[in-house]
Amino acid sequence: MAGSLQAPKGVPEYLPPASGQFLAVREALARPARLAGYGYIELPVFEDTALFERGVGESTDVVSKEMYTFTDRGERSISLRPEGTAGVMRSVIEHGLHRGGLPVKLWYAGPFFRAERPQHGRYRQLQQVGLEAIGSDDPAIDAEVIAIADSSFRGVGLQDYTLQLNSLGCQTCRPTYSQALREFLADCDLDDATQQRAALNPLRVLDDKRAEVQEQLEEAPLPGDYLCDDCMTHYAATRAFLRDLGVSWVEAPRLVRGLDYYTRTAFEFTHAGLGAQSGIGGGGRYDGLMASLGGPELSGIGFGLGVDRTLLAAQAEGITLADPDRLTCFLVPLGEPARRVAVTLLGRLRAAGIGCDMAFDSRAIKGAMKAADRSGARYALIIGDDEIAAGTVMMRDLIDGVQEAVSLDDVPGRMMGAP
Repeated sequence: MAGSLQAPKGVPEYLPPASGQFLAVREALARPARLAGYGYIELPVFEDTALFERGVGESTDVVSKEMYTFTDRGERSISLRPEGTAGVMRSVIEHGLHRGGLPVKLWYAGPFFRAERPQHGRYRQLQQVGLEAIGSDDPAIDAEVIAIADSSFRGVGLQDYTLQLNSLGCQTCRPTYSQALREFLADCDLDDATQQRAALNPLRVLDDKRAEVQEQLEEAPLPGDYLCDDCMTHYAATRAFLRDLGVSWVEAPRLVRGLDYYTRTAFEFTHAGLGAQSGIGGGGRYDGLMASLGGPELSGIGFGLGVDRTLLAAQAEGITLADPDRLTCFLVPLGEPARRVAVTLLGRLRAAGIGCDMAFDSRAIKGAMKAADRSGARYALIIGDDEIAAGTVMMRDLIDGVQEAVSLDDVPGRMMGAP
């Protein structure tokens, strides 16, 4: 007999009732983007591999080591999306969204895929909420995007997190810095793979987390030391706007992020309760990305927030969020006539937008009340022969046990105002 089937390694599953917390975190992370006027975009889960090679960068670990890439039936190279920004940019170019009003403001959510070694907080299928603002180089947009991410984490209730901020320079000043960093790295004792990475993009080495590499980088030149006047002005203005918005941060002069397309503003949120996998979200500006994908020279900035890690951070802080799909009431019919009344009432309540369920299979009251408790509903609506005769239901608060008779006609109104 074949063994039982299991989910792929490194793919977290969220099951009821715990999945309610996952949904609540995802909703909290997305809400500030909607409040700021960002429109939702639903992206393909897989794209042409060339999109990520050109957009994310062949020197990155994401492309060179972590993508799930395969050849489809049409002999095309396809990759599961490892991140969202490149796909958004492709979609904006393909559908001409940039020809309308600028900036184009979009948000998205869903699974992304990286073939990494699974560990706590690092998954092969990871869930993110992302946002992109395309078509403006105004530092106020940088501050808005960062503030939205900050509001997202505050909306979850997180407190023990830190925003790290840096500027990576632009096409004018970055080459000078890159050359200085290459010269410094040439004297370091690096393995062959790291030397090749340094040749393609030396900033990738700054992102190397290995202790033996980081020890050699203590005296490495930093991006901030090579910023041109325009970049310094832009960075100063971004920080001024962040102060205006009440957002706190720490300077992170070695922060470069893990993708090649970042320019100027780069930021990352870390949480103290997650150990080695402390990053819960981040992003930055990518002023040359659209042109590299065949579009016009439009700047942009965005972020990706990790739903999985934010949920772990919430658990580390002991935060419990209200389940957005929590039932308000659970119907308990006692006898066949009561089942007919309950089914009718169930339809009325759901049509009114009230979350409700009922006991099926003609359960006795003891089993039906156990089902009501397991449902997570706040109220049980008990219907027996006496209630049918009186045209009422018995509404029992499943938290404090208080109960009262309520007219059938009044039930939807009482449930709509229920806590």
